[in-house]
Amino acid sequence: QVQLVESGGGLVQPGGSLRLSCAASGSIFSTYTMGWYRQAPEKQRELVAAITSGLSTNYAESVKERFTIARDNAKNMVYLQMNSLKPEDTAVYYCNARYYSGSWFNYWGQGTQVAVSS
Repeated sequence: QVQLVESGGGLVQPGGSLRLSCAASGSIFSTYTMGWYRQAPEKQRELVAAITSGLSTNYAESVKERFTIARDNAKNMVYLQMNSLKPEDTAVYYCNARYYSGSWFNYWGQGTQVAVSS
């Protein structure tokens, strides 16, 4: 069982920045693929950014050049640095961990609210 706890959400003005953090349990954190997803009201949950155990990253087109995902395996942490925030970035952001051990395991955090508004 993997537990994920997000933090760092809040209210920010357009053009501002926020840094989300996700603390993960588990002794094999370095093997997890970690991701950030978001879900806006009445919309489907979507992938924002992901980082593999080999440090490969991928981003949604809408956040490229603005958001950066990073991980610290020594601390079992994953981060999402969000710059140049736009109102359309408003959503609940979820941390995700998945790994393969005979079958795929997939875990979610409880989510943290990000609101971008003037």
